[in-house]
Amino acid sequence: MEEVETRVAREGNEADVIVGRRVRALRLERNLSLMELAAKTGISIGALSQIERGLSSLRVKVIWPLAAALSVEPGALIGDGGDTGNDLYCVRSQSRRPLPVRSEGIGKWLLSPPAAALTGMLVTVEPGGGTSEAYAHSGHEFGYVLTGDVELEIDGGTYQLKQGDSFAFKSTLMHAFTNHGRTRAEILWVNTNKPPEEVDAG
Repeated sequence: MEEVETRVAREGNEADVIVGRRVRALRLERNLSLMELAAKTGISIGALSQIERGLSSLRVKVIWPLAAALSVEPGALIGDGGDTGNDLYCVRSQSRRPLPVRSEGIGKWLLSPPAAALTGMLVTVEPGGGTSEAYAHSGHEFGYVLTGDVELEIDGGTYQLKQGDSFAFKSTLMHAFTNHGRTRAEILWVNTNKPPEEVDAG
């Protein structure tokens, strides 16, 4: 009986940790501080901190205000133990979030979790697709061509990149890219700045 109780307690603790990570990830994804979330929910900062660290169970009376403040359904907070789509450290393939872009023929999916210092993206460029014009922003970036060909322009220079090629440059340099090939290009793109609401790529 004691072994059963120990196992149940351990499983309960693990579930609390998973839920806590999910709550923290959602809060960070929405750029909310603990103080701001506390103000939105009426839950104390201390109680929220305990929940996020898995030291306190998510009780029924706090699920609804917490879910409303994070703009999710209550079930998204508790879910089942196998649902780790929203996690501090991992992003499951089925949970990748698409990011909006301005230019035609470009797709982009966020690969890094909300709390990551680096922004990892999977960028796809259809044949004939590319950035509408060169642009620059703060930060640094790195990329690795997974499949296809892409023409990359950096600071006025043009580079023809194929599968297996990689690149890195300061984001403050004017840059653009185009796919002149016949097949889709896929690029693993890593940025040091957080993606704005609507961008072309890195």
